[in-house]
Amino acid sequence: MWTHAPWQGRFLPHPLPPGDRLRSYATWCDAVEGNTTFYATPARSAVESWARQTAADFRFVVKLPKSITHERRLVGVDEELHSFLEAIEPLGSRAHALWVQLPASFAPADVGALAAFLRGLPRSHRCAVEVRHRAFFEDPRSERLLEGVLAGAGAEWVPFDTTTLFQSRPTSDAERDAWMNKPRVPRRSVALTDRPIVRYLGRDSTDLTVEGWQRWIGTVTEWLREGRSPTVFVHTPDNADALMLARRFHDDVRACLPELEPLPEPAPTGPLTLF
Repeated sequence: MWTHAPWQGRFLPHPLPPGDRLRSYATWCDAVEGNTTFYATPARSAVESWARQTAADFRFVVKLPKSITHERRLVGVDEELHSFLEAIEPLGSRAHALWVQLPASFAPADVGALAAFLRGLPRSHRCAVEVRHRAFFEDPRSERLLEGVLAGAGAEWVPFDTTTLFQSRPTSDAERDAWMNKPRVPRRSVALTDRPIVRYLGRDSTDLTVEGWQRWIGTVTEWLREGRSPTVFVHTPDNADALMLARRFHDDVRACLPELEPLPEPAPTGPLTLF
């Protein structure tokens, strides 16, 4: 996400060499979703560059490759998983969680495969699982089944809150695309571990996006008071304002919990001048 084109020259300096882009992003936010790893295991040299550009407490939520989660559906993936974990090793403590995003067809009947997969993970890695099959949200028995498997492995359930997007008809091409491609599932706000992760999707409208995250302000504030360490990712259909909105969300939580540390000051987008 740190190479998102609409941010260049607006939030982030432009042009920037590849070895500095993440460093600039990290002055805006202290966590990032590792989406590119879904398409291929990154080269170790690339991961070493990510580590050099970020502080030791920066958080990567790194998505497992689709060959593991979608194609093989967590079965018979030992070799691929080993290669992936070896590639991201330079992140060290920055690898906040392995993000297991499962397809909508991954149903309660498949939870046994997830349980076996989680048992096989090295204990040095935390895992966060995102499911999209509606039964996990609408059938209490399926919900309890999944919660039991995750809790037994010390893994988190990642909610992807798209309820704001689907509250009214789309008004732009970006919103129409999101309507076609994003999961339509109920909001979930239960943390299973001390490190909950939330993915929130708003609208093109800043006002609607902010209105839609109000419930999360209270939930995240309460988690922090309980001693948990949540990570929240804020999205809009085109993500053009996502950096600014992420900081606004953080400020809204700080308004409820002033002792929360502020985010870092963003780097200037251009050279400093006297005139």
